[in-house]
Amino acid sequence: MNWKFWNKNKTKTKAKKKTKTREWVDAIVFAVIAATLIRTFFIEAYTIPTPSMERSLLVGDFLFVSKLNYGPRTPMTPISFPFAHHTMPLINTKAYWDGLELSYHRLPGFSEVKKGDVVVFNYPMDADSPYYRPVDKRENYIKRCQGTPGDTLKVVNAQVFINGKAANNPPEGQIDYRVLTNGMDLNPQIMQDLHVSMYDGAAYPTMTTSAYHTLKGYSNIKSITPNIRPAGETEQVYPTNPNHPVGPPNLMLAGKQHDYKWNVDNYGPIIIPKKGWTVKLDSVTYPIYERCISVYENNKLQVVGNDILINGKKTDSYTFKMNYYWMMGDNRHDSDDSRYWGFVPEDHIVGKALFVWMSIDDDASFFSKIRWSRLFKIIH
Repeated sequence: MNWKFWNKNKTKTKAKKKTKTREWVDAIVFAVIAATLIRTFFIEAYTIPTPSMERSLLVGDFLFVSKLNYGPRTPMTPISFPFAHHTMPLINTKAYWDGLELSYHRLPGFSEVKKGDVVVFNYPMDADSPYYRPVDKRENYIKRCQGTPGDTLKVVNAQVFINGKAANNPPEGQIDYRVLTNGMDLNPQIMQDLHVSMYDGAAYPTMTTSAYHTLKGYSNIKSITPNIRPAGETEQVYPTNPNHPVGPPNLMLAGKQHDYKWNVDNYGPIIIPKKGWTVKLDSVTYPIYERCISVYENNKLQVVGNDILINGKKTDSYTFKMNYYWMMGDNRHDSDDSRYWGFVPEDHIVGKALFVWMSIDDDASFFSKIRWSRLFKIIH
């Protein structure tokens, strides 16, 4: 190549040499921009703070999450402080400026979200919380996708069914068990070796299926049974959870009222909205889809007498503009998930969890804090 253009002004003026300070500033600016682009469009690191995905993912696991698999989501709040999600450390102020918010767009990815994927997404219930934040600045959650757009999902005795077929269960998923002994206490070392958990305030121990089969063979165990809520026993789940209100729980339309006798172990059936799908709105479907229509798709939804009004127009149906997903934790009895707050819109999807690059056990001794066996563990 002809490099003479670099010296075309050499006879006139001599280029000023950069100062050390300027070199450092240039290097830092370049590093910040490069890291921000990588985190936004390629891959980002996260950590697991709660046990809702145990024992697939443990508290203290550090993950890499791919933005490329489902396609990178373009920034919706572009003006923000680098490396701070929504709150500035130490001073606890907003780390972004919400005076400029852009619409949702996603670049092409390798695939769609699939059933069984472990997915990071923004918490949907932040949409109308007192501490409202833009979509991409809401809390990050991680769960396993159990249902994709258009699926009919049902839970029967803690087993998920999709379109009438039993879904694959996570190999290291957990539920609660009722344990009855012959009077002899369980050996704490055995419980530790089997990774049986007893969470604060919990009435029953939580364990994997393999731990259950091992434990029930011990001589001091009289019985051990899954703690399954029976069908017909009502629990505070979506769409009638008072902690996550989504609309009138006892809505009456055309003189009819629907009572959802659902709980976390016996739930549904429920159809997951798909872009372009038209749902008939009545006393059964309105409470289920009211939040999608009004909060996530920004429509003014009203019930006047027996009439449903969307943006002031009387209607008995609605066509969805976005795809939605159903997310559940692998730790089924200790997870705040779609069973409590409903669907996850596609514009909330952040990325796919790939592998654990570091894992630290805060409860272990100093020399045992690193879980060496989990380093670079692929997430299934």
